[in-house]
Amino acid sequence: MKFSFIIPVYNRPDEIDELLQSLVLQKYNRAFEVVVVEDGSTVPCQHIIEQYQEKLTISYYFKENSGPGDSRNFGMRKAQGDYFLILDSDCILPPDYLSEAEKALELNYVDCFGGPDKALDSFSDIQKAINFSMTSFLTTGGIRGGSEKIDKFQPRSFNMGLSKKAFEASQGYGNIHPGEDPDLSIRLWKMNFETRLFPNAYVYHKRRIDWSKFYKQVNKFGKARPILDSWYPEYSKLTFFFPTLLLLGFIGSILFLLFGIGIFLALYGLYFLAIFIVSTLQNKSLKIGFFSLVAVATQFYGYGTGFLKSFWNIKLLKKKPQEVFPELFFKN
Repeated sequence: MKFSFIIPVYNRPDEIDELLQSLVLQKYNRAFEVVVVEDGSTVPCQHIIEQYQEKLTISYYFKENSGPGDSRNFGMRKAQGDYFLILDSDCILPPDYLSEAEKALELNYVDCFGGPDKALDSFSDIQKAINFSMTSFLTTGGIRGGSEKIDKFQPRSFNMGLSKKAFEASQGYGNIHPGEDPDLSIRLWKMNFETRLFPNAYVYHKRRIDWSKFYKQVNKFGKARPILDSWYPEYSKLTFFFPTLLLLGFIGSILFLLFGIGIFLALYGLYFLAIFIVSTLQNKSLKIGFFSLVAVATQFYGYGTGFLKSFWNIKLLKKKPQEVFPELFFKN
C-alpha cells in the first residue's frame, strides 16, 4: 500500500518544520507522500514546505479556514495514496513510525487505527506535565485506555490511520471540534469497519499550549462528550462520567469536612500525592511532578465543568448542540 500523510496546519510554521524533518528521517524504503493543508492561516508555512521539495514527495494547499476536520477531508481528497496517516502539526515522529504502522497493518489489517503519544526530553516542563496528565494510568489516559479495548479503540486524530476505502464510505470527519475523531470512529463501526490501537506506532505530541489554552481545550472536550452520547447513546460509557464525578466528589468532600468528616478529602490528598510521586519518578523532576498536579487539577476541573454544562443543556433540556455551543462547530 502507499501511505499519504495528511497534515492540517494553522499558524504554526515552526511546528510543521519539526514534523517534516522527522519525516525525512524515516527508516522506510517505500515511497510515501505528504499533503499539507493550510487552514486559512495568517502566518502561512509555504516557505517551510519549499525547503522540503527536494527531500520529500510533498504538496501544499491553502484554503479558507474551516477547521481541522474539514482540512483533513480536503487533504485526503487530494492525496494519491490508498492509506492516509493523519497527524497534528505539533507532532514529531520517531524514525521507525512508518515501518511500525506498516508492520501492524500487515499483521492484522484494519481500515482505521490509532497510535499513542509520548513526550521527548526536549519538551518543556509544562509540556511534559500536560503529557503526563493526558496519558497516565492515574488520570483520564488510564481511564480511556482501560475503557477501550485494543480492537475497539477510538483513534485520536493527532495520530490516526484511515484507508481510502473507509474515507470514501464515511466521507471523513464531521464539523464538530473537538469530538470529530470519536464521531468518525463510531460511524465507521456502524458501517462494519474495524478500528484498532497500534501501540508501537506512537508519536511525540508537543502540545504547544499554556495553562489557559489547556483549560479551554479540556473544557471543550467535556462539552463535546454529552453531545456525542446524545448522537450515539448505545456507545455511552460510565467511564465518560469519571472526571466529572471526581470533581463533584471533591466538592462533596469539602462539605463533609465542614461536618468534621475528613476521610474523603484525605483520599483525594492520597490520590494527588500518588500523581506527584509517579510523575516525579517518571520524569525525574520534582518541578514536573508539581506541574503535573496543576495539569491534572486543570484537566478534571475544565473537563468536569464543561461536561456538566453540556449534560444539563443537551441531555436534560434537550437543546440543540449547535445553538448552545456554536464554538464547537465549524461551518464547512
